Amino acid sequence: MTSARETGKELAGLGRRLREAIPGVYAAYAQMHGAVMADDGALPARVKELIALAIAVTRECDGCVVAHARGAARRGATAQEVAEAMGVAILMNGGPGTVWGPRALAAFEEFAARP
Repeated sequence: MTSARETGKELAGLGRRLREAIPGVYAAYAQMHGAVMADDGALPARVKELIALAIAVTRECDGCVVAHARGAARRGATAQEVAEAMGVAILMNGGPGTVWGPRALAAFEEFAARP
């Protein structure tokens, strides 16, 4: 299995080309991402990252798993919090959650060990 960092590098390179073709779309998406994830509100940013990570598992999105596993690690989530969020993903997703949940936990542990 490819590491989360390797997946992130691969996707970043591919994304660069498309971002150059449609910079306005990427800028708008980045602005929305910042507005949602930047600060604590009623939900702490750490919890927002855990929600996003669970959704990434449900959507089976490698790039999303990488981004939000990294975000959860940077926001101070614990491995137990990630594991419990993956439990929710498994509950809501069934079998695919049992495949993607462990991938998300492994990605989080990779980033938590060496941000």
